[in-house]
Amino acid sequence: MRADARRNHERLLAEARTVFAEHGTDASLEDVARRAGVGIGTLYRHFPNRHALMSAVFEDAVGALLARAADLQTAVDPCQALLTWLREVVAHAAAYRGLSRALMSATPASALARCGTPMREAGNALLTRAQNAGTVRADVQINDLLQLTHAIALAAEESPGDPELADRLLTLTLKGLEPGKPRGVGNGATGHG
Repeated sequence: MRADARRNHERLLAEARTVFAEHGTDASLEDVARRAGVGIGTLYRHFPNRHALMSAVFEDAVGALLARAADLQTAVDPCQALLTWLREVVAHAAAYRGLSRALMSATPASALARCGTPMREAGNALLTRAQNAGTVRADVQINDLLQLTHAIALAAEESPGDPELADRLLTLTLKGLEPGKPRGVGNGATGHG
């Protein structure tokens, strides 16, 4: 890719991230092109359709999450590293309203499918470290954690008037990761952590 084409590509991705975060995935592609300082034809040369642009934005954001997971591998507190990463996964999912849902409804070979394995591997490395340190229950699985983070992001998306909801739900969920006696009805649980 020529230098000017690469710059256009990067500007289009950056503006698409902003526009999708502000207005959802149905936002105007003309608006994306205008904000990037290019014509709509240039956008379509780089991204032949909306799905291609959404996939590129998603893969770019996932790349940042994967890099963050690698950075957190050396954190002093393995449990805090896992929690930090999960919070960032929730923030990522919430930032791009409808992006995951739109990609899911597309095709099995979508960016969502391609990114799933690296995300599970990155998260599992952080989870295993926390489990080995004895701060997370041994029976916790990364697939469950990722499903929970996406469900939390969806719940937060459906409740825009409660900006603290995602963090509260994630905190509540993460209390269940702690080793010790299972908590529940009939075992004297008081609801206090």
